This record gives sequence, C-alpha cells and structure tokens, in this order.
Amino acid sequence: MDIREMIEEREDKILSPYAVHARDTMGRALYEEPSDVRTEFQRDRDRIIHSKSFRRLKHKTQVFLAPEGDHYRERLTHTLEVAQISKTIAKALALNEDLVEAIALGHDLGHTPFGHAGERALNDIYKTFGLRFKHSEQSLRVVDKLEKDGEGLNLTWEVRDGILNHGSGDTPATLEGQVVRFSDKIAYISHDIDDAIRAGVLKDTDVPKAYRDVLGENVHDRMDNIIHNVIFNSIGTDKIQMSEEFRECVVGLRQFMFEHVYVNPTVKGQEKKAENMIKMLYQYYCDNIGLLPREYIEVGWKENSPQGVIVGDYIAGMTDYYATNKFEELFIPAGWSK
Repeated sequence: MDIREMIEEREDKILSPYAVHARDTMGRALYEEPSDVRTEFQRDRDRIIHSKSFRRLKHKTQVFLAPEGDHYRERLTHTLEVAQISKTIAKALALNEDLVEAIALGHDLGHTPFGHAGERALNDIYKTFGLRFKHSEQSLRVVDKLEKDGEGLNLTWEVRDGILNHGSGDTPATLEGQVVRFSDKIAYISHDIDDAIRAGVLKDTDVPKAYRDVLGENVHDRMDNIIHNVIFNSIGTDKIQMSEEFRECVVGLRQFMFEHVYVNPTVKGQEKKAENMIKMLYQYYCDNIGLLPREYIEVGWKENSPQGVIVGDYIAGMTDYYATNKFEELFIPAGWSK
C-alpha cells in the first residue's frame, strides 16, 4: 500500500458521509496515472498554487484600487483568507479539506485587473459580440484552457465545478464547493469592511445596529460568529447553510456594503479611469493582435475563438501594474531626452 492509498483509507474513517472522498472523484478530462503520495485533490491544489495565474493574484485589486498602504487586501490575500475559512468549516464538518482548499485557491484565477471595474469593462465589450464575461467562468477557462501555455491544468471534475459555481448562479454539486461559496461571502463582507475602516470610509459604528446586534460589534466578532453559525447549522445535514436570522443579516450587510463602500465615490473614484484603460487596451490589441503572446493566439486558434475572446483572455490575465504600465507605454507620450 502506498502513501496515497493510506491517505484515502484515512479519509474513509474520518470523513462525513456527505464528504467527497478523493478515491471517488469523477476524474479528469484526460486520464493520468495516480500519484503514489498525493490524492487527486492534493494534486489539484498543488497545480493551482504553482500556476502563473495564481502568482499574478498578488497584483490584482480586491476592493481598493491602487491603495497607499501595506495592509489592504488584494486578490491573493483574499484568496488565502477564503481558503483558511473554508478549511476551518470543512474540518468542523468532517468534509474533504484538500478539495475545499483546491477550490478556494482557484476560485478567483479569472479575475481581471482592477477588480470588478475590469470585469465590468470586459463584460461591456463581450456584450457587443453576444457573449458575457464573468470572472467565475473565466477562472474555469484559465485552468481548463490557458494555463501551461494552453495545455490547461487538467483538474478534477469536483474542483472545476466548485470554481465555476462559487459565485452567483448554480449551487456547487459538492458540500465542499458550497463551503467555498459561503466562505467567499464571509471573507469579502468581513474583510472589505476592515479595509473600509482602515481607509476611513467607514467606522464600526456605521454598520447598522440591527446587524451588529446579531452578527457582532466588530469585524472579527462578526466573521467568527458567522463561521460558527454556518458550522452548527450544517452539522449532520447534506447542505451548507446558516440560520435564517443570520442569512437575512448577511444579505442586509452585503447591501449596506454596496451602498456605502462598493459604489462609494471616494472608494470608486478611480474606477471609471480603470474601465477606460481596459477598453483602450482591448481595442489596441484587437487592432494589433499579432502583438499578443503566442500562447493566447494558439489557444484561440485551437478552439476557433472569436478574436475578441483571444484578446479578452490576454487582458483578463494582466495584473493592475502590468495593465497600467502597458497603457503608459502605448498611450502616454514619453519624455524626450538627448
């Protein structure tokens, strides 16, 4: 018996009947010989961590575009926080921690530069040729088509399902995927408030008292209480859920964040500029598609993608810094010196 088989036997003993066992995966699109030391979900986790798109998350916006300060979250720190919350919940519910970790680490790989501003810009463009751009769908496209110079990561069905369905839309097919979906919301509601307080946009007391009375008086208490509520309302069931009282407060808190942070002119004052940058870069590369890295063109040719999607793949993969530098290089006159 090798190490992987020992781990799989351990899963049989300790995991909930509702958990996905690694040996029961629905598999990969392309068959691969099993590892002798890692389960299939551990292999997926490692492939995501070692991918180029994962490394690029460290320079992509979460909420605050180009913040001045070292302690604001970006897409990578958000991803790590989602992974940690997911593992806490999964461990308490005896679900497969390796599966939730892989889904959590991969869930935002398709996010654009400049966060949701970039996503809106690309979606506006895609609408013009009858498609839509959605970061969860792009995350799946990244792992399926774009990583490894167009080979893709060949991830398991369960991880791919969790990545695709972590946001709005269909419910993930596994409880592990549902855990990540909840954890993503817990993370961005809790930590976006923390960043907004750090930026002086909010104070803890600005959070409506009705939500503070139920969820907690500060960021850390609220996150802890929501996690506890999810765990104790999901134990012994085939569904990840929270109490109705907590659910209503979390929905209300999310609406509060949209009204006071996500569309706040102080926070979002630069987003229109970012959207315009994305649209100008997009048009430039549509007019000069031969300047794209070869792997993007080859992926497009392989699947007969519209030119607009090929350019969209390239733009979506950019970091904030790279997009800004490219924009300056292409559109801002350089100073002349002798």
